[in-house]
Amino acid sequence: MMKILPLVLCCSLTGSASAASLTLTGLDVLERDGFAQLAGKKVGLITNQTSVDLKGVNAVDVFSKAGNFTLAAIFSPEHGFRGTEEGGAYIENSSDPVTGVPVFSLYGRNKQRPTPEMLRGLDVLVFDIQDIGARFYTYLTTMGYAMEEAANAGIPFMVLDRPNPIGGLVEGPVLEKGVSAFTAYFPVPTRHGFTAGEMALFHKANLNLKLDLTVVKMEGWTRDMFFDQTGVVWINPSPNIRSVDAEVLYPGLGCFEAANVSVGRGTDRPFLWFGAPWMKADKIVKKMNAAGLKGVKLTVQKLTPAADIYAGKACEGIRIDVTDKAAVRALDVFTEAAYWLRKYNKKDFELKPEEIRKMTGSSEFYKLLEEGKKPARIIAAFQKSSAAFRDGAVKFRLYN
Repeated sequence: MMKILPLVLCCSLTGSASAASLTLTGLDVLERDGFAQLAGKKVGLITNQTSVDLKGVNAVDVFSKAGNFTLAAIFSPEHGFRGTEEGGAYIENSSDPVTGVPVFSLYGRNKQRPTPEMLRGLDVLVFDIQDIGARFYTYLTTMGYAMEEAANAGIPFMVLDRPNPIGGLVEGPVLEKGVSAFTAYFPVPTRHGFTAGEMALFHKANLNLKLDLTVVKMEGWTRDMFFDQTGVVWINPSPNIRSVDAEVLYPGLGCFEAANVSVGRGTDRPFLWFGAPWMKADKIVKKMNAAGLKGVKLTVQKLTPAADIYAGKACEGIRIDVTDKAAVRALDVFTEAAYWLRKYNKKDFELKPEEIRKMTGSSEFYKLLEEGKKPARIIAAFQKSSAAFRDGAVKFRLYN
């Protein structure tokens, strides 16, 4: 069993899940302590626009002005250094116009892994990016790849921890063996409940990485807190994640990207709405409302996306308003929606077997749906799949 405490810069936890709480991120703690852990080192920083301190200053600017170490390289994930690129867009290497530091893309021709040439001369590799809590969101996969390459190069790795913005709850099946992709990498549930630091500890143990790993813990964050309770500056983590409500629904509605259903890209409600020109939204919303889904209000809404699937086409759809974030189970919402889409729009509704396997993490979802099993049966299978993970994850948790 991995011993966590020696790997973690332990900080006392303060505050509670109240609006008055102020969470200090790992970056804030590092800055407050004068960057003593990085003194005299040549540092590589994996970062993007979400890496800001409590004043809203980006980590690159904070690091470049620290004065007691050298920011030698910047590494950017999917969506780019400034977070403006759409998902899947190819991103070239560049340089930061302010500091002149080279920016290496980890979403370009190098298949998301830092190369030995990129790492040459570095004394430590630091990760500081805000995740959103869903396994198929790619920022933590970038972290995992970088951890592996740092281990291969014998370079220490540091995670500046940030909140899991949708709390510590777990939903969905654990990624099954035989599934491996950039969006399906860690053997964890769809909604994994880990912070970046906790995922790093899990990944090191899971692969038995020979890696000098440090996690700079947050102060003032607990597992029942959502991002809007932390006081941390909100920055859109990607172009179509624009609110905590969208993050709460993303582990479920994101699965529709394995289908021919719009999730609201190109509208003012990405991941807060889903629809298609052929959808029988009136019938489906009645059935979903009858299912007693908690924490959401569902209504019919017609939208015409300006981009992505069905661009320029009027779509029947369902608007989702989050009424109680703590009660929402996004995979339940998705399962109910997929079940009734199959019932009422079977000729038009298309679900790609391999893609939905990557998104949910399990081939069982598609199998049970095709067999006509009811949502309760599918959700029960999800719970069974994640039971062992729920028990084993406790030893990697850094926060109550």
